[in-house]
Amino acid sequence: MVFSSAAFLFVFLPVVVCIERLVPGIKAKNAVLAVCSLLFYGFGEPVYILLLMASVVINYTAGRLVTGLPAHKKLTAAAVVVLNLGLLCVFKYTDFLIGTLNILPGVSIAPTGILLPAGISFFTFQGLSYVIDVYRDESQVTRDFVKLTLYIAFFPQLIAGPIVKYHDVSLQIDSRKATPALTADGTRRFILGLSKKLLLSNTVGQAADMAFGAAASQLDARSAWLGAVCYMMQIYFDFSGYSDMAIGLGRIFGFQFLENFMHPYNSQSLKEFWRRWHISLSSWFRDYLYIPLGGNRKGRARTALNKVIVFFCTGLWHGASWNFVLWGLWHGAVLLIEDALPKKCKPRKLWGRLLTLLTVCLSFVLFRADTLSGAGLMYREMFTGFWPTAESTAFLGSMCSVLLFATLAVCVIACLPVPAALRQLLRGELSGGRHDRTAGRATAWEIFSYGGAFLLLVLCVLNLSGSDFNPFIYFRF
Repeated sequence: MVFSSAAFLFVFLPVVVCIERLVPGIKAKNAVLAVCSLLFYGFGEPVYILLLMASVVINYTAGRLVTGLPAHKKLTAAAVVVLNLGLLCVFKYTDFLIGTLNILPGVSIAPTGILLPAGISFFTFQGLSYVIDVYRDESQVTRDFVKLTLYIAFFPQLIAGPIVKYHDVSLQIDSRKATPALTADGTRRFILGLSKKLLLSNTVGQAADMAFGAAASQLDARSAWLGAVCYMMQIYFDFSGYSDMAIGLGRIFGFQFLENFMHPYNSQSLKEFWRRWHISLSSWFRDYLYIPLGGNRKGRARTALNKVIVFFCTGLWHGASWNFVLWGLWHGAVLLIEDALPKKCKPRKLWGRLLTLLTVCLSFVLFRADTLSGAGLMYREMFTGFWPTAESTAFLGSMCSVLLFATLAVCVIACLPVPAALRQLLRGELSGGRHDRTAGRATAWEIFSYGGAFLLLVLCVLNLSGSDFNPFIYFRF
């Protein structure tokens, strides 16, 4: 996206909010948001507006056909699912498939060089959600083309989610009210997400980029582990920050999107991790792939196969690379191991959390590395690089700074339920005290939180004024 953060924050967003507030009626508000969403998408690659609109037209037409041709509804729905996935494959996976075929002896196919449209994985899955929801319940169909356009193209979550299921927001599109309280709460949430990205993710991301871009002679166990931990924090605060921004913007316009992250690094198992990490994606695969495949209803072997299929698709959804596929299969394999362990052997509490963090951290090396050989280099140094050289020590020194370790400390606190516990304490929810005392603490919490949000906004503005454009990691998925 060439839409800079400053332009979005100080020009595009205020203008859209003002226009949306001024126009009367829900249909007019929907039209304003739909048009502005298309304009927002067009700032990246204007030609891909046609692809986005093609997705809307295909899924709108499919919904009408599913309800209009009941004798052929299954065939129609299946054809549209194939068409949606076909468009995704053409634009996202063509060169990946060509590169894989070129490994074979005697095969040499030139790559197409197709540019990946921003957010194609997200708006494709939202279009599929609509068609499948209509297939399951024909009352979900809409004859309002603008409504479906807004659902698929709504700019806060168009580029990097969260993935919103149609049945979760259909009624909100038809009737919602943006109250002052909801607008204030949404603004606070947006600022929190922006702060996660600019102040936390970008800071630790610089150290992660250095480690993953280093030569073999520069790395040792210290710098490799530091880089891996920094990336684990970077991707969490990058993506949860974007989700917070999308949820906050949704509230400003009257929408209530579901949470996408619930302290995943506090999980006691990988299964729990996936109930807390990228919730919209994992629930999408559960509802539209895992359960239709049979879920856990057809025996242990079939359940294991279904989980492997889901995590293979999860990895491939994230990117056209074997790194992502192996990352997904890694998670699937560990989940199967967890399921196979006797209950008394499953680590809990502290040990469970530590093992889960280790598993996630190691898997993210595959996720971040540009190639499998790059991931192999990181793993090698993490587990064998115990003899530092002068060059590797100097490189470690270039990675480290007071700001980095201070930011990492804040990251550790922020990714655990510490802020939530502080909020409960300040609001008096843990005190069991009288109502008037609890109400007073609630007011104190509101003052504290909005004052803190203002200070964070000032820091973000200062950061934006002195930094280059740095897109969210999930923009490329």
